[in-house]
Amino acid sequence: MLGFGLAIEPQLWALLFVMVRVGAALIAAPVFGNVSVPLPVRVALSGAVGVLVLGTTPVAVPPTIFALATFVAVAAEALVGLAIGFILQIAFAAPLIAGEIIGGSMGIGFANMIDPNSGRSSPAIGQFLSILLTLLFLSLDGHLVLVDMVVKSYVALPPGASWMSAGQLRDIALFGGYAFSAGLLLALPVGFLLLCLNLVVGMLSRSAPALNLFAVGLPASLAVGVISLAIAFPAMGDYMQIIVREGLAAAQSLVLG
Repeated sequence: MLGFGLAIEPQLWALLFVMVRVGAALIAAPVFGNVSVPLPVRVALSGAVGVLVLGTTPVAVPPTIFALATFVAVAAEALVGLAIGFILQIAFAAPLIAGEIIGGSMGIGFANMIDPNSGRSSPAIGQFLSILLTLLFLSLDGHLVLVDMVVKSYVALPPGASWMSAGQLRDIALFGGYAFSAGLLLALPVGFLLLCLNLVVGMLSRSAPALNLFAVGLPASLAVGVISLAIAFPAMGDYMQIIVREGLAAAQSLVLG
């Protein structure tokens, strides 16, 4: 019996309580939080990781379900899980920012597609870079590192302890600037060449006002953009690995300090 005569197995209540943090982390994290991932799959993953947590870490479960302290504990668990997943989601925003910069410079900023990750419209180049970052995240075992951090968070931030400190929340807010800086650096090789092309086209328009810029500038921007993307892909892939590692390091610093 747990609270107001509600009959529930203690093991099941412990599993449900642990699944709050795990499920919140999976919902906010990239890959697992995609709208293309069915809800039953997320619930099953949360339950599997919850069983792993209960088998490796002693968790203090609130004895009473319908109590104010229990509701506060559940809210704290959800906050910790959302913070772990959200800090990784910040790093995954860098390719979308880079896609906006490159697509606008190439003149194909209107080329949008439905992003399967978020379910919203996003630039085609940004979606391509986001898929590439997701594949690199999986190839570097980032999903396994995420699960390991969630399990270790029950030791560093045990249930029933104090909520996340103001310093940890400040670190999450400051890490938000990393998405803009990483997106700018990711788009820098292609963006710089397109900027030089726009300067040349601008000088041509001043020297030859009768020149049709739409007939010359747009095809030149597309050609230079595609060629520069093909050349810069190896360097962009290397920097995407740095983005993945920085996101995982920030999440690990949030959990382990």
